[in-house]
Amino acid sequence: MRRINERFVTETYEDGLLSSFDVHCEDDYNFGYDVVDDIAVNDPARRAMVWCNPEGEEHIFIFADMKTWSDKTANFLAESGIGRGDKVLVILRRHYQFWFVALALAKLGAVMVPATFMLKEHDMSYRLNRAGIKAVIATSAGEVADIVDAVVDECPTVETLILVEPAGAGLTERDEDGALLDGGRGFGPGLSGPEGICALPAQRDGWLDFNTSVRMASDIFERRETSAADPMLMYFSSGTSGNPKMVLHDSLYSLGHLMTAKHWHNVRPDGLHFTIADTGWGKAVWGKFYGQWLMEACVLTYDFDRFHAGEILDLIGRYDVTTFCAPPTMYRLMMQEDLDAFDLSTLEYSTTAGEALNPDLFDFWKEHTGLTIFEGFGQTETPLTIGNLTNSTPRPGSMGKPVPLYEVAILREDGTVCDTGETGEICISIDPHPAGIMMGYYADPDKTAAAMHDGWYHTGDTAWKDEDGYYWYVGRNDDVIKSSGYRIGPFEIESVLLEHDAVKECAVTGVPDELRGAAVKATVVLASGFAPTDGLTRELQTWVKSQTAPYKYPRIIEYVEELPRTVNGKIRRVAIREADEEAHVAEGLV
Repeated sequence: MRRINERFVTETYEDGLLSSFDVHCEDDYNFGYDVVDDIAVNDPARRAMVWCNPEGEEHIFIFADMKTWSDKTANFLAESGIGRGDKVLVILRRHYQFWFVALALAKLGAVMVPATFMLKEHDMSYRLNRAGIKAVIATSAGEVADIVDAVVDECPTVETLILVEPAGAGLTERDEDGALLDGGRGFGPGLSGPEGICALPAQRDGWLDFNTSVRMASDIFERRETSAADPMLMYFSSGTSGNPKMVLHDSLYSLGHLMTAKHWHNVRPDGLHFTIADTGWGKAVWGKFYGQWLMEACVLTYDFDRFHAGEILDLIGRYDVTTFCAPPTMYRLMMQEDLDAFDLSTLEYSTTAGEALNPDLFDFWKEHTGLTIFEGFGQTETPLTIGNLTNSTPRPGSMGKPVPLYEVAILREDGTVCDTGETGEICISIDPHPAGIMMGYYADPDKTAAAMHDGWYHTGDTAWKDEDGYYWYVGRNDDVIKSSGYRIGPFEIESVLLEHDAVKECAVTGVPDELRGAAVKATVVLASGFAPTDGLTRELQTWVKSQTAPYKYPRIIEYVEELPRTVNGKIRRVAIREADEEAHVAEGLV
């Protein structure tokens, strides 16, 4: 073990709790060379990733493998014209090739721009042109290549298209018993082992074949000049309205995730960490890449297509997962399984982020596993910034406390600090600019200035702080409901509704109201066995009144089959608000 993380951090503790945490590095720090390659050379047999898919293929990659394959990939990409500063769109689901590409681009000094495989033509065209993408590396699974081909002629900066054949990705056709059909795309155990890595070619006009080219490339790659201050990674933020912003990070972002992995996920070098996340979203590098490998820990990756809670729970026991992270939505789906039927005995630690954690989930997981779920908060623009860290005592429903890496405050609109119990905007000091906080929004100085000013990064999320310093999430600025002089956060009402047996999912928004300014509305997806009736509406309203301040109860309840969501699954309350506002205007015109 190299104890690499200690090279980049100075930390202190008080009474077993982390009290200070500062990261630092050399000017030419590079995650690929200074972390992964260092381990590969000095501790080559250390496990880096256990990878598997529903088709039955499995690979165990040691750090020596990651160096070999990323060096081969870097040589291939360099020969294809990709170099320092070039922006490369990467759409690779959970294929192991993503890790080869991510490391190779870092070594080249190029900027990786991950994206989801769910993009449509408008989304794709916007990203390629707005970011000035030079190359696309995409999976052959699904429709991604078709969508790229449909728009690429309108995207003049794109010079190179590279296609990856994943040999499965959970998309293989099956019979009624779940067995792979003859002629399906999956090849199961037959592709396991070293000879199965990048084994299948991909053939498509106008595209280079990644697998074949990488296998043929040299595994000798000399270190190139890069800078820690150079752009390294760019994500399109998953905003709930408008076109997404381009969040630009330098190499210190990877070091910021030492806090995420070491003090929140609680990973250890001899454990196996499992974060459920598609590589198109920032959560993947939160839990499957930077911090975990800085801690010299192994990660589990499951290259599936559709989430099935039973499959995920089975993997925990099959591979002896020790630390686990998933968004609340996936924990909620696990609640619908017979949790006690799965072997979760190796699981030592559980965390969640991405959405606020409802207290009923917290209690359910504790009852059935004996484990506390440690909630954390961060954004595409940041690593973990607020959280329930190791050895802390979480309060159900609380985000936790600001992590020692950052100075965090809850501010009013005039920039003054809110009192205890007062709702305001979560802001992070950027004077001086700390490791991990975005460089800014690429090619958008106005939006950058709107978010980063007066010495603070303004997150756009609101919360209040209790007398003990715990933060309690209220909602996005745009989601807070102003009714009869009250500021009402949707999360609290949603949490109460979700504790009722009839409610499977819900979203709380404000509806235009001439008397109150806005009335509270709940849009509800019912659980199986319940039907929408006036009686159920009154019951739910009474339920909320009994659990929280009466003025917060939903005066309107609408029942729907499903809630509108962003491409990464977050509820789009803005879509509900817009529909209600349009209806309100239409009624006014009658």
